[in-house]
Amino acid sequence: MAEHDSDREDREPDEKKVPFDEEAAWQAIVAGYGEEPADPPGAKPFKPVEDLALSEQDPPGEGADGSGEPRPLGSSVSFAPGIGPRDYTTPEPSEDDFDEDDEGHFVPPEPPPLPTADTTARFAWLGVVGGPLLLLLAVLLGWEMTWWLTTLGIGGFLGGFVTLVARMRTDDDDDVDPGSGAVV
Repeated sequence: MAEHDSDREDREPDEKKVPFDEEAAWQAIVAGYGEEPADPPGAKPFKPVEDLALSEQDPPGEGADGSGEPRPLGSSVSFAPGIGPRDYTTPEPSEDDFDEDDEGHFVPPEPPPLPTADTTARFAWLGVVGGPLLLLLAVLLGWEMTWWLTTLGIGGFLGGFVTLVARMRTDDDDDVDPGSGAVV
C-alpha cells in the first residue's frame, strides 16, 4: 500500500524536509544539565538518607524518643557476632521423638565391593590414558618425537581402546528371543 504525505502528520524533521539544527539541540541539552525536573502533582517526595529509618509518624530530624537525635539506619534487630538466625542448630533426635509407627532412622546397607579388574583391562586402561599423556609430556618437555615414542603413544591409545571395546559385555546373555511372548 502506498504511503501519502497527507497520511502522516507526525513526521520527523528530516522527513518534512526541515533541516535539523544539531547545535541548538546540544545547547538545550547543556542548558538543562544538572537541573532536576519537578515532581509530578500528587507525588510523594523521597525521604533524605538521614531520615530513612524514621517511621511515617516521626517528623524528619527527630528520633523515636523525640530527643532530636536521628535514629541509626538499618533494621531494629541486630545480632551479636556468631549468633543469628543461620547459627541455629536442631536438637539431636531421641527415641522419645518417634511413635510406635515410626521405624527410626534409615541406615543404608553397605555397598557391594567394587569388582577387581583383570590384568588385560588394566593394561588397556594404561594404554588409553597413558598414550596421550606420554605424547603430551613429550611436547611439553620438548622431547624429540622419534618413531618409537610416537608409535608407543598412538599405538598404546588405539590398542587399549580396541581392547576395551572388544571386551565390553553385551546384553545378549539371555539367548531368549524377546518377541517370543511370555515365558512360563
